[in-house]
Amino acid sequence: MPMKSDEVKQVIIVRKDLDMGQGKIAAQCCHASVLSFLETQRVDKEAATEWLSSGQKKIVLKVDDEESLRKLFAAFKFKKIPCALVEDAGLTQLPPGTTTTLGIGPWKSEEIDLFTSKLKLL
Repeated sequence: MPMKSDEVKQVIIVRKDLDMGQGKIAAQCCHASVLSFLETQRVDKEAATEWLSSGQKKIVLKVDDEESLRKLFAAFKFKKIPCALVEDAGLTQLPPGTTTTLGIGPWKSEEIDLFTSKLKLL
């Protein structure tokens, strides 16, 4: 089924080079989802509300390293698409300040896909 051009979704991108456990990955994805949603709510309440009422679609993707994650973050910021980088507090598996995930949106799928369509699912 073709995707509606105005579909709203959230994308979370995880660094695979950190060797985080499954629970750690889940927690970092949750942080990214909440922070990115709050950023969307701040800049475009309508997009946030539409996402909440349409099933809260989320896609989780992966990148190889921090550089790839930061390049994506810069691209989304440049395009003024709401996003948030997550830095770990360092209480368990990672040193404090380790950048772990990137949350994007909720935002228009087609605009997010411009930067993420070649990434693989986690």
